[in-house]
Amino acid sequence: MKYNSINLIIAATLCTGIFSSCKKFLEEDPKSQVTITNYYKTEADAISAVNSIYAYLNSISTGTTAGVYHSTFWVTMGLASDELLNNQVAAPQFDRLATFTYTSQNSALEEIWAMHYKTITIANIAIARIPGIAMNESLKSRLVGEARFLRALMYLNMVRMFGSIPLLVEENNPLTPPPATTDAIYTQIISDLDFAAANLPDSYDPGNGRGRATNGAANALLAKVYLTQKQWDKAATAAKKVIDSNRYALWDDFADVFKLSSRNGKEAIFSVGFGDAGGAIIFWEAGQFQVRLLPPGLSVEGVKNAQGWQIPTEYLYNQYDADDRRRAVTFITEINDPATGPKTIRPYIQKYWDRAAEPTGNESSNDFPVLRYADVLLMYAEANNELGQAAIAEEYINKIRKRARFNGTDYLPTVPDYAGLNKDQMRDAIIKERLLEFVAEGQRWFDLSRTGTLIEKVPLAKPGVTPQSKNYLFPIPQREIDLNNSLEQNTGY
Repeated sequence: MKYNSINLIIAATLCTGIFSSCKKFLEEDPKSQVTITNYYKTEADAISAVNSIYAYLNSISTGTTAGVYHSTFWVTMGLASDELLNNQVAAPQFDRLATFTYTSQNSALEEIWAMHYKTITIANIAIARIPGIAMNESLKSRLVGEARFLRALMYLNMVRMFGSIPLLVEENNPLTPPPATTDAIYTQIISDLDFAAANLPDSYDPGNGRGRATNGAANALLAKVYLTQKQWDKAATAAKKVIDSNRYALWDDFADVFKLSSRNGKEAIFSVGFGDAGGAIIFWEAGQFQVRLLPPGLSVEGVKNAQGWQIPTEYLYNQYDADDRRRAVTFITEINDPATGPKTIRPYIQKYWDRAAEPTGNESSNDFPVLRYADVLLMYAEANNELGQAAIAEEYINKIRKRARFNGTDYLPTVPDYAGLNKDQMRDAIIKERLLEFVAEGQRWFDLSRTGTLIEKVPLAKPGVTPQSKNYLFPIPQREIDLNNSLEQNTGY
């Protein structure tokens, strides 16, 4: 059987992220070259190898595309739902995602596929090589746990989006790997997360681990896996482990969630960092939230490079109670022109903009929230609702609604608690609460897909746009099928 070589991949990764000496890569001096035969020798090598996996989550200078969470992934999850519309000129890949006219040749889907598998490749190499390094055994287990958590995260994104895909878990893999069943992929994800939960710490020393995976992150992701599989009891158990750890809590004020001072704070379970990491992890680069989401009209207030490329649906904005704190924090509807005064505009998304810390916008140092404590509370509510535990479901969804009533000073008579809902009504309440809570956090398509409500919800926000049953999966990129004849296209594409 033919196998693909990972030498070029790892050499390129180490060149771009670890060793400045790679500028001499073409010189014929084998001792100075970084290869898989002379790397993975020391504890420092192991740490750098795992850091290089994290690099693929955010980096804008890795290969020819951005990192997994830089923008395309979460933008796609918002556009292919009732959450976002595309306002970016000359971006047909996003237009087609928003209108459900995308095909297997969509460049955004090609990028998502490529970046996830690049990240998986680097993780596989680290998982295979680190155990053979003579180093502190506790640190070794932790680093492998981090790598397995990141691999599980990548595969969870991919299996939910594309269904049956190649399951690559070795350092060397077949050149044209066949797709695995979704059951096999989920089994591997759960195995990776169980290992991570058992070997990752509760937390890290301040200044020496911001953005690194913890056992809380592993259990939170396990809850999401089991929720997707409708294994309600296991989802509830995993979520409750996070809750009972007492290491996480909601910020009292929703406005504090996205402040730069709250990065890696009490509500952050796992985030992808951008900007200055303060020396915690290498490869940190600027985020594009403000460029993509803030309105161009803010230039009169001194904001730079606000493009407003992706905008919320009016339907989304109108789902909030008028005094729901989340509406004021999430959206901007007014621009203050020094020359003419305040001007009302259609809603744009401002939640990632910390005006005090980054008054001119543009490149951001904010984190992207992959897993927040609010997500765990709503997953726990959902699992208990499905288990017939109505009182528990109400208790935990109402924790989210209570915060939404707080305006920074007082609790207002708005966003009332839920009481007396039957199971179907609570399902509807939870899917709506997730819409209000997680705007532009890469959650919405996943939520509508796993709850089977995509076809129902999207036309409410986008009249004339009606998803089909095929849209519960995305098409396998045609480029990948052309390269690998073992792959089969998803039904309907």
